[in-house]
Amino acid sequence: MTRQAPPDSRITERRNPRTANIDLATALEIVDLMNAEDRAVADAVASQRVEIARLVSLTEDAFRRDGRLFYVGAGTSGRLGILDASECPPTFGSDPDMVQGIIAGGFPAILRAQEGAEDSPAGGAAIMDEHNVGERDVVVGIAASGTTPFVHGAIERARERKARTAILACTPVSGKLLSQVDVAVIAIVGPEAVTGSTRLKAGTATKMVLNMITTGAMIRIGKTYGNLMVDLKATNAKLRDRSERIVVEVCGVSRDEARSLLEAAGNRVKTAIVMQKLGVDREAADQALAAAGGVIRRVVTDAPPPVQS
Repeated sequence: MTRQAPPDSRITERRNPRTANIDLATALEIVDLMNAEDRAVADAVASQRVEIARLVSLTEDAFRRDGRLFYVGAGTSGRLGILDASECPPTFGSDPDMVQGIIAGGFPAILRAQEGAEDSPAGGAAIMDEHNVGERDVVVGIAASGTTPFVHGAIERARERKARTAILACTPVSGKLLSQVDVAVIAIVGPEAVTGSTRLKAGTATKMVLNMITTGAMIRIGKTYGNLMVDLKATNAKLRDRSERIVVEVCGVSRDEARSLLEAAGNRVKTAIVMQKLGVDREAADQALAAAGGVIRRVVTDAPPPVQS
């Protein structure tokens, strides 16, 4: 008689019957199997739209109070948090401390798995103390399986320190954990194509949610004008070109005029736009933006030019 192990309560650890023979598949069949599984990810994320929106609002509130957003995870979850955090400064011109990614095992774990680091709730708690997490901050624990001790320890300590807290998981989580968070985003994508490999569907769902959290909060605090990235930092040739193109499009000026405007604005696209639209100098433009909470639409009433088809 063949004995079967009882099913794991964590959906992320269960075997996927649709890929049981994936080891016999051709390369094309593997691609098709994985693509079929990935089709469920967007729907799983969409099922959490209200919770994600609430987390966007909590993060916006934190940013407006000079608070910070922390992502805390282990393995793939930790790396995805670090990835999203690291993309915010070049995309939105934000201070690197504004969004921070924390991974169990520290910097070495980014490149190579630090097995065992994720098993320490005390380690997660200690890192909240180390970063002086407080009431103006938001801490998002990322744990595809919902059970990572490092993440649980961080959330519990963050809660004790009066921070707002959230969990992002891909399987139902314990009642105890739910009682410690303000928001629970549970995007159930089902068993992975390779059992337990949460770098696949769970990882994709996680990245989608993290994109929404930071992008949504940054938009809400005025980091875009329409859908234009107007608070970027022109740190390389591509971004300098994008800055100039945005000013050309929004202000209806030549490329040379855009360069001159940006130079006068300290290479800040938002400031350049307000200077040109209101006919004021850099100081007056910055004052107007500050009074409007950094939102161009509250300073310049006209909308960005329509999208050209």
